[in-house]
Amino acid sequence: MASIWEPNNKFKIWLKVEVLACEALAKRGEIPKSALKDIQEKSDFKVERIDEIEREVKHDVIAFLTCVGEYVGESARYMHLGMTSSDVLDTALAVQLKQASTLILKELKAFQAVLKNQALKHKMTPTIGRSHGIHAEPLTFGLKVANWYEEVGRNIERIKRARQVISYGQISGAVGTFACIHPEVEEYVCAKLGLKPAPVSTQIIQRDRHAEFFTALAILAGTIDKISTEIRHLQRTEVLEVEEFFSSGQKGSSAMPHKRNPVVSEQMSGLARVIRANSLAALENIPLWHERDISHSSVERVIGPDSTILTHYMLRKMTKMMEHLIVYPENMMRNLEKTEGLIFSQSVLLALVDKGITREEAYKLVQKNAMQSWTKGKDFLTLLKKDKRIGALMKAREIEKIFNLKSQFKNVDFIFKRIFKK
Repeated sequence: MASIWEPNNKFKIWLKVEVLACEALAKRGEIPKSALKDIQEKSDFKVERIDEIEREVKHDVIAFLTCVGEYVGESARYMHLGMTSSDVLDTALAVQLKQASTLILKELKAFQAVLKNQALKHKMTPTIGRSHGIHAEPLTFGLKVANWYEEVGRNIERIKRARQVISYGQISGAVGTFACIHPEVEEYVCAKLGLKPAPVSTQIIQRDRHAEFFTALAILAGTIDKISTEIRHLQRTEVLEVEEFFSSGQKGSSAMPHKRNPVVSEQMSGLARVIRANSLAALENIPLWHERDISHSSVERVIGPDSTILTHYMLRKMTKMMEHLIVYPENMMRNLEKTEGLIFSQSVLLALVDKGITREEAYKLVQKNAMQSWTKGKDFLTLLKKDKRIGALMKAREIEKIFNLKSQFKNVDFIFKRIFKK
């Protein structure tokens, strides 16, 4: 990923744009074929020389063209005809972002595959569901991971769409009017680069395209942050339902030798903030003065490499972490049982309604016993069986039958088939 953003790769793409434009012009008979041959055979550059020239001229594209011209010679006068700097810059940036998104998609699919394996492995591993951080009802750890799998799938589709939206080039001249260059040149260059011509442009490709790309990365980073935050909570000492792999020789604290910390998850949450912040910068790039200013340029030189490299890195770290995640089913069951059966309160409520009383009446009966269990630590099932009003409606064995984990998971197969059928 980093090599996409190295100066050498950038200038190679610039040169390809310029040479392809010359090929199109030669096909149209606007430059001599002998000049095209010189340009094709002699074009070259050295990054150090471009930097040297730029220190004097203070313009990167002019420095690049001057350097290339030193290799090409007289025929260099046919390069960049009718073009403006952004024709090269924006078209090349589209190629770089397309290259970067292809690598990100590859890592996303690898991450999703690991999530699928974990989801299937723990399809029926009971754990407690939490809302507001408080025990709610049981679910399975596989369902929790299946949710992540599905969300990563949506991110894959978003990145695919973002790659399509960003894969547009332009060779349309100073303000996008093709005043000094024919549209056929743009069509030829874009086709050769695997891009589409922007239907209309100014001096630049419009930055809503780039904003969509970086926003897609920000949403992806949000998903990574979401998963990481859950892992961090589940690794807390008093919970300890899952744990990041702790390798031999690894140390968690300079002061406390016992520490095993969720360092990867914490790192992911931190880096996600950078990518989200960069998406805001991309959104700020949409409104530019008239047909173009360069306030967006400095921003993109930072957020382009940073966001794509970070996203790629984060996906690789997450894939490895999830692949080696330590899961503690016995701790999940221990935590699930902490509330003395309160997790079945809704099932009891519905059973009472089924016996003919109103939902409001049933709620009061169940809540009265639930609050005793909550505040005094008493077994919820025992309290229900002792309640005379409930006893008048339900037999003890009917109540006992409700307190069954398997009944909570009767539709897990249905959910998994719906997710993984494709």
